[in-house]
Amino acid sequence: MSNISLDKETFYRRMKKLYAAWKAAAADPKSEDALAKADCLVSCVGVDEDTLYSKSTALQTWLFGYELPDTITVLTEHSMCFLASKKKIEFLRQIENGKDETELPPAKLLIRDRNDKDKENFNKLIQEIKKSKSGKSLGVFAKDNYPGEFCESWKTAMKGEKFENIDISSSVALLMAPKEDPEVITVKKACLVTVDVFTKYLKDQIMEIIDSDKKVKHSKLAEGVEAAISDKKYVTGVDTSQVDMCYPPIIQSGGNYSLKFSAVSDKNHLHFGAIVCSLGARYKSYCSNIVRTLLVNPTDEVQSNYNFLLNLEEEVMKHLVAGTKLSAVYEAGLALAKKEKPNLVDNLTKTFGFAMGIEFRESSIVIGPKTSIVAKKGMVFNINIGLANLQNSVATDKEGKTYALFIGDTVLVNEEQPASLLTQSKKKIKNIGIFLKDDDEEEEEEKENKTEILGRGKRTAVIESKLRTEHSSEEKRKEHQRELAIALNEKAKERLAKQSSGKDGEKIRKSTISYKSVSQMPRENEVKELKLYVDRKYETVILPIFGVPVPFHISTIKNISQSVEGDYTYLRINFFHPGATMGRNEGNYAQPDATFVKEVTYRSTNTKEPGEISPPSSNLNTGFRLIKEVQKKFKTREAEEREKEDLVKQDTLVLSQSKGNPKLKDLYIRPNIVTKRMSGSLEAHSNGFRFTSVRGDKVDILYNNIKNAFFQPCDGEMIILLHFHLKHAIMFGKKKHVDVQFYTEVGEITTDLGKHQHMHDRDDLAAEQSERELRHKLKVAFKSFCERVENMTKQEVEFDTPFRELGFPGAPFRSTVLLQPTSGALVNLTEWPPFVIALEDVELVHFERVQFHLKNFDMVFVFKDYAKKVAMVNAVPMNMLDHVKEWLNSCDIRYSEGIQSLNWTKVMKTITDDIEGFFDNGGWSFLDPESDAENAEQEEDSEEEDDAYEPTDAESEEESDDDSEYDSEASDESAGSGDSEEEDEESGKDWSDLEREAAEEDKKERNYDREDFDRKRKGGRDHPRSYGSDEGNRKKSKHDKHDKHKSSSHKSSSHKSPSKHSSSSPSKNRDKHHKSHHSSDHKSSHSKSNGDHKKHSSDQKSHKRSRDDSREHGRSPKKAKK
Repeated sequence: MSNISLDKETFYRRMKKLYAAWKAAAADPKSEDALAKADCLVSCVGVDEDTLYSKSTALQTWLFGYELPDTITVLTEHSMCFLASKKKIEFLRQIENGKDETELPPAKLLIRDRNDKDKENFNKLIQEIKKSKSGKSLGVFAKDNYPGEFCESWKTAMKGEKFENIDISSSVALLMAPKEDPEVITVKKACLVTVDVFTKYLKDQIMEIIDSDKKVKHSKLAEGVEAAISDKKYVTGVDTSQVDMCYPPIIQSGGNYSLKFSAVSDKNHLHFGAIVCSLGARYKSYCSNIVRTLLVNPTDEVQSNYNFLLNLEEEVMKHLVAGTKLSAVYEAGLALAKKEKPNLVDNLTKTFGFAMGIEFRESSIVIGPKTSIVAKKGMVFNINIGLANLQNSVATDKEGKTYALFIGDTVLVNEEQPASLLTQSKKKIKNIGIFLKDDDEEEEEEKENKTEILGRGKRTAVIESKLRTEHSSEEKRKEHQRELAIALNEKAKERLAKQSSGKDGEKIRKSTISYKSVSQMPRENEVKELKLYVDRKYETVILPIFGVPVPFHISTIKNISQSVEGDYTYLRINFFHPGATMGRNEGNYAQPDATFVKEVTYRSTNTKEPGEISPPSSNLNTGFRLIKEVQKKFKTREAEEREKEDLVKQDTLVLSQSKGNPKLKDLYIRPNIVTKRMSGSLEAHSNGFRFTSVRGDKVDILYNNIKNAFFQPCDGEMIILLHFHLKHAIMFGKKKHVDVQFYTEVGEITTDLGKHQHMHDRDDLAAEQSERELRHKLKVAFKSFCERVENMTKQEVEFDTPFRELGFPGAPFRSTVLLQPTSGALVNLTEWPPFVIALEDVELVHFERVQFHLKNFDMVFVFKDYAKKVAMVNAVPMNMLDHVKEWLNSCDIRYSEGIQSLNWTKVMKTITDDIEGFFDNGGWSFLDPESDAENAEQEEDSEEEDDAYEPTDAESEEESDDDSEYDSEASDESAGSGDSEEEDEESGKDWSDLEREAAEEDKKERNYDREDFDRKRKGGRDHPRSYGSDEGNRKKSKHDKHDKHKSSSHKSSSHKSPSKHSSSSPSKNRDKHHKSHHSSDHKSSHSKSNGDHKKHSSDQKSHKRSRDDSREHGRSPKKAKK
């Protein structure tokens, strides 16, 4: 037990609570508390596999966080004594050092001595007992009676001293009943497991049994529940190794009911009547419970009785408030029963529930007629109310004549408001009612519904809750989304109204001043001689202008250039000035109306005069080099300052000197501190983590700066990692980082492809086995680290684990990755950069490019902070759309969808410019596909489709060429509204047939075209191209019908055409064009009688020509059609 740490703070806090209650009871002469009579408190815990609950082990768990078998605890007025084995005493040594705890007596630790069977240790304990107060009476847990040599020896030693035993069970139970916040969190997790197993496993199993009319024993079902409790398929979000059953699950039906938790599931088969299911899960020793009754074909009377039971539970929860006597809560429930169903009062259970915690049932704290205990905030109760021995006169079988109804939930007591329900599982009649249909009923229905085209198939069991949810899951989702849409606009409006309307003013950066006074000007010879001088200290360039040395700060210089022409060197200096192209953070001029120097050019000779050490141009060369140096240094410093300017100052890390700090070694950090990656260790301290690399670099992450903490195990991954998404960025490696990750590799990430592998190769098998062991070892180490950190920080830092089975592919950055939801975020942590979106920050999600013929769609996350840039995930497979919608719906996040890709920068700017106007006009409802604008568009599309697909009759065959051209254009236009490739197959001809036909038609038409062209030229009817009007385009497309043709009909669906073709809808993409043109050509080709080849060819040519013209003149086919 050396590596297990004891939460000293919790131990001292709870032990003080125990001693304070003991002293208070002893000081009050009128106190009826058993603690008042006890001179010392004694607890002996042995080893007993059959005993699941006892006060002694509950007290140990409450104080130490663990059960310590074969341990004696003696709490006296002057000392806290513990007798146990050496390992357990090592564990308890952590409390021995609490000398600064003045409110508690010192701890005395005794190691068991097996040589004299602990006689000497027993004597020491007895002496301590005798010194405490009167030394005569012992406070014990009367019902705890452990077997074993150790406990028997202790009992014998105590009998010889003839101490008086006083049962303090109820006093200690009352002390432990109000739960602290970490305990409440644990109970909530236990409730989550209970609800998951009931809804995902037990309820589904029962429904399946009924639906397929199977015969299954109650005991078999109960065994399945026990197996499901540790199955990750049903239990998520918790460590399954710490989950256990509170009691064997109880399934009862068929007239044999016992509404107690000591009942056992019998071996009778499940009867399709009233099925009572009770189950409870323990998580980290804390209990939870749920009871539900599933009703198969309930009569109106049964439904009425069940609804009464629901009302009764609501009434009890309403009165279960801190400060109320439990007997008063019971009386309130009984009064409602007498008022609503007086005939059922005798059938009610004798109590309405009991307190629970580390023990499943606190027998002294029950909601009953004689309990005078007052409910306190933080108490957890298991409310369970039932009606037994009810008669169902309508039942045809013997088992259904007698039935019982039983419901139960785990609740938390609050101040001044009804108890909170912790087992969130629906229990209304529509959720637990299962309605069967007999064959006769089905036949009658079929006779009644003969007019129905789609008849229902024969079903032995039509389950209402199942059938309805499956049938209308989309409708339910839409209904929920409508509710969310209304709530979203209201909440957003309210939230934004509270925020200050004024935008944050831009940070005005301090203006750069070279010298505050003339006295600071350098007195160098170059300045006096009117040469260029670079003052590195003040980052200033002194230039001679009109015989005066003028200082210019380096920040005013835009760029410099140097050139040599003949005997002269030229140095040109360009300055920043209003009107010049600016960077993002440049151009904030204090006096923009002043006169600015735009550029200065200096010329100097390269020829050296006699007596000169260097030519005059050397001054320009030196100036050029130094200006570049100073400029680079200044820009680097500015960039660093910009990085740091919006950093939030972090608290200082308080290092814990304890050797038992949670620690992980051999981890890598991402992003790297330096270019080369380095391993190091991560250690949890008092108020944060510290990562120390092997080189000695340190990175501190404080608990209060962690927004989300994630632990991703190595299941299906090559790395195992801890990831921290921070509230405020931290600096390391000269950059700001909001995401910091610590990981270690599992197995080989690279594989040697040159190595010949064999499935039975011993080395490979050994390597695989060692990798499996390493994975398991790492998983256990990381999990243990996370749990210890959670306990140490009292759940301030909680590690979330991604649900891999709910993941879906998407491309948040460049590559496609697996995006995995967690309980509060959507993440991808394996690839770098990571993708983390906290769901609490998301306002809504919009799906773009949702069209049935596309393979992918895009997701846009709009944040509650409208100033924040939207996050985008591209290329999510279309078959995941329902999956993603279901997940978002379950997280109560509003989503919408559309076929277009929006310019979100402009959209968000428009919204933020006039937020009130945006919400007055319906807010986010503009994204709904059901909005008026899109409805109108859809109607227009459908009209066009009607025109295009109107069936041909005798009249349509005799239509003029103009009409056929109109039709071909209309079909081109309507093709954009989502035609599939099925029309191609319907036409009945493949590509080779069409090519052959086209070639024949070309031969027939060639002579006709030449004659037509000669005729037109003689007649002088040459139509000039018109770029200005629709009329001209119409004439052109009409005239050019015989002017130019293609060699085959399939050329019009070439890949080149769609890429150039201008579409009226901005969301149409390459695939869309390809399909629309492909299908439209065939429709135009076969819209007329197949026998008339000339008409077929001319239609096709006119179609092609009109489209070419419209493209050439920058006009869409819609305009040509006007």
